[in-house]
Amino acid sequence: MSSKARDAATPRVLVVDDEAEIRDSLELLLKSEGFDVDAVPDGEGGLAKVESGLYDLILLDLMLPGRSGLEVQKAIRTIDPRLPVVIITAMAVIETAVEAIRDGAYDYVTKPWNNDKLIATVKNATRQRKLHSENVQLRRALKERFGDSNIVGKSEGMLRLLDLVGQVAASRSTVLIQGESGTGKELIAKAIHLKSPRSAQPFVPVNSGSLPLDLLDSILFGHVKGAFTSAVASTKGLFEVADQGTIFFDEIGTIGAATQAKLLRVIQEREFMRLGGTRTVKVDTRIIAATNADLKTLVDEGAFREDLFYRLNVINLDVPPLRERREDIPLLVEHFTRQYCRENGRGPSAFGPEAMKLLVDYPWPGNVRELENAVERAVVLADSDVIGRDLLPAHITRPAARFASPRSLDLDPSSSLSDIVDAFERRVILERLEQTGWSQTDAAESFHIPLSTLNQKIKRHGLARRKKREKSPA
Repeated sequence: MSSKARDAATPRVLVVDDEAEIRDSLELLLKSEGFDVDAVPDGEGGLAKVESGLYDLILLDLMLPGRSGLEVQKAIRTIDPRLPVVIITAMAVIETAVEAIRDGAYDYVTKPWNNDKLIATVKNATRQRKLHSENVQLRRALKERFGDSNIVGKSEGMLRLLDLVGQVAASRSTVLIQGESGTGKELIAKAIHLKSPRSAQPFVPVNSGSLPLDLLDSILFGHVKGAFTSAVASTKGLFEVADQGTIFFDEIGTIGAATQAKLLRVIQEREFMRLGGTRTVKVDTRIIAATNADLKTLVDEGAFREDLFYRLNVINLDVPPLRERREDIPLLVEHFTRQYCRENGRGPSAFGPEAMKLLVDYPWPGNVRELENAVERAVVLADSDVIGRDLLPAHITRPAARFASPRSLDLDPSSSLSDIVDAFERRVILERLEQTGWSQTDAAESFHIPLSTLNQKIKRHGLARRKKREKSPA
């Protein structure tokens, strides 16, 4: 292995082949695609490398000196059963490659190989390896971070929500989680998965709002070779990856009408067809969806299928915003402070009383995500064990008295709480947009919310930049 430090996020591939020309060709090809690559000429050297636990994929020749490739592949499975192995074989020994597939190899490629097909196979295999690794880390992190309850909070709303999580986890019913951006909807979905009988199987998140609509079908349902120009090999979709496990749709309200129809079929029939395919694929995948939009309103507006809404809304969970559970803020602050002190190698620190009061009083439009970022920033910048108000962002420490009453928001004193909250949110968003020169990207970043969420709020509140008045002609 190169002595140069490697990026842990870069997939690492080990090539095991006795022909120097092939090792060099594969190393050059894979490095050009962004992979870290090592190469060895025999099985014994390959197994020694595998023992290090550094690799995400093995490219293994069947015809090796000493131990055969088939023997090496079986030995790899005893070291790491989930490490994907792609067999490299000549057409003359294709039957042995098929035998290796039966014994757990991920796939095989024949010599001379097609570069596009080989790269597609390698990318799919390393992506599957990464997903498994993330799920293992997820289970460890949630257990460590949240203990038995998985979530930090003692407020009535959170305790009620946790009770519901425990009740719905054992079923296979679809769940719709509603709540503002940053409230922890994905954490709730993960908690349901980890408390369910499916916990040993994959939890696959799909950020519906950030995926291009023209790619979403292929990502969800997979495609067959030749389905479109760049489809050089058949690929499994996320529904197949999540078979026996859970698939989580974040921002479900953003998916298009065609995908909504296919999703409805999966829920009803537990089957689908890959893009460009004719064969039905059966899956047993639990669906959990989340939204910060009002899906019922989208149904009324014709933007979301009513039948899909009712299929998703079998069990409905509402995650309260942070401003409605202020008693949880000190617990969250303590939790995040301890976490980021540990991650940054700092001794124990704590927020001073004045800083803590500011944190409790702030309305947190970005919810728990915004609070976590504020705590992390303060911990990193702190030069003492007591964290003061000077380390909090300016928008938290500035006086907010002018927002305190309905009158200051141009509302009738008898306005409902919902009206007051909406007016407050509108004022805060408008002010932040004006501060950033109406850069929605900068404003979304400062709120610690996705740009798509801010765009939705701007449209809902009917906000528009004021045009500058033109000077009257002299």
